[in-house]
Amino acid sequence: MVTPRVPLIAGNWKMNLNHLDAIAFVQKLAWTLKDAKHNYSEVEVSVFPPFTDIRSVQNLIEADKLELGYGAQDLSAHDSGAYTGEISGAFLKALGASYVIIGHSERRQYHAETDEVVRAKSLTAFKHGVTPIICVGETEAELEEFGPSAVPVAQLKATVAGFDKDADFVVAYEPVWAIGTGKTATSQQAQEAQRTPQGALERVGMDQRVTQQREAARPHAPAVEPEELVVDLLRDAMPEQAIGGG
Repeated sequence: MVTPRVPLIAGNWKMNLNHLDAIAFVQKLAWTLKDAKHNYSEVEVSVFPPFTDIRSVQNLIEADKLELGYGAQDLSAHDSGAYTGEISGAFLKALGASYVIIGHSERRQYHAETDEVVRAKSLTAFKHGVTPIICVGETEAELEEFGPSAVPVAQLKATVAGFDKDADFVVAYEPVWAIGTGKTATSQQAQEAQRTPQGALERVGMDQRVTQQREAARPHAPAVEPEELVVDLLRDAMPEQAIGGG
């Protein structure tokens, strides 16, 4: 049985903003949402800063009792050990992170992350009580060769193999073919891309939350102001969840 879904807006900052910038940005975002009388119980909002910013974001959110959520952009499949530069899920949990992005297209492209790696990292996130946001999507070549949704569904099926039936996770669709190409995916295309993986998960009995990739409507926004981001997302919000690139 699929649980009711609360829409999620998740902002992936990628490698942007130092810890001081992060404080200013989160304050401004929180003020903007407050001015807009945003209801967090109806639409969840989370930010995903670089690792070096997370402690600063945590301190601000806890001190000011902000309703914003926050998470990390990646984690290691290992809990500890000689893995230079990697971040343990235990560290993220200690920082209060609710979510972690796993399998982002840039990780798949630049770090050769496979579906097996994405699955291993997701299982590690579950172990530490952090909800994984699992990214799936196709390149332009894959879209032309295999058709819409074929690659994301294959990626998702390979990733969820071995998950508990009641595992709590988010699926983010990335139209990789539309990012940085000048092409844009319509809301209809993004909704169709969301429905197909959702159907695949339901067929294997997975209780899950499905998210739509905001980059479908906004291919890339490296320096968007908080006001512009909030107005754009709340005006154009898709019916489920959205995740946007920073």
